[in-house]
Amino acid sequence: MWAVVFAVLLAAPFIGLYPVFMMKALCFAIFACAFNLLLGYTGLLSFGHAAFMGAAAYATGWLVRSGGWSPELGLLAGIVVGAVLGLMVGLIAIRRQGIYFAMITLAMAQMVYFVCLQAPFTGGEDGLQGVPRGKLFGLVPLANDLTMYFVVLAIFAAVFLAIVRIVHSPYGQVLKAIRENEPRAVSLGYDVDRYKLLAFVLSTAIAGLAGSLKTLVLGFATLSDVHWSLSGEVVLMTLLGGMGTFAGPVIGAFTIIGLQNFLADRVGSWITVIIGAIFVVCVIAFRRGIVGELLAWQQRRRARG
Repeated sequence: MWAVVFAVLLAAPFIGLYPVFMMKALCFAIFACAFNLLLGYTGLLSFGHAAFMGAAAYATGWLVRSGGWSPELGLLAGIVVGAVLGLMVGLIAIRRQGIYFAMITLAMAQMVYFVCLQAPFTGGEDGLQGVPRGKLFGLVPLANDLTMYFVVLAIFAAVFLAIVRIVHSPYGQVLKAIRENEPRAVSLGYDVDRYKLLAFVLSTAIAGLAGSLKTLVLGFATLSDVHWSLSGEVVLMTLLGGMGTFAGPVIGAFTIIGLQNFLADRVGSWITVIIGAIFVVCVIAFRRGIVGELLAWQQRRRARG
């Protein structure tokens, strides 16, 4: 199945799928996978994850456009910005649980939003425009959409495999134990706060990579990248696809981005209402998400067999 999916992604630009749309969807898929690592495998709900994606997007855009940095250094800087900001927020929020943790992340994200709105180098409401793609390692020009697409696809594949490895590692098993029963994990001698903080920083670093990559693909970073609504969208992507599954966030991201692009010029601002309705239906009708329901159906079928 994974081989078929990867083959389709490789062939996507050649079978009529717009490369820029595919790149944008892959960037949000990376973002959703990062969020799923935190929510699906650690049990921490962040309402401010857009701050890490957006801050990295602005940092990469400014460094590449004004600082003359190469794209690979810009991406690395975005990862570092996401990780450092995540560490700062995590040190404050990680000792809280449930709604208190979520509200602290939301408050911190709003602070980042207003910094991006007021800081002189961000462009204010106009955002950062005209960010060049440059040449990868000084050799591969990324101006061509097809070349850029395969770079984005390679980064997505690397991030996806890295998350799979993290989840299946002993560290990932501890995260699952914390998600299922935190007091029991504490009783077994694990430093739960340290494990959760590392998961939070890993998630924010990958979210920063997603934001940096999106800036290079589209050539701009705007306030919508740090707005609280984007944090809500990534929650929807994860729940719609299937929280705690590997493929779920990817499917959720492609579904939401596809709907936004398909409906944008047809229903206008009503797209927010439609996506909200999808979220309600998802929560009520299939709480496990698309992939989660398919896996549950397979398990029931095997049990009957």
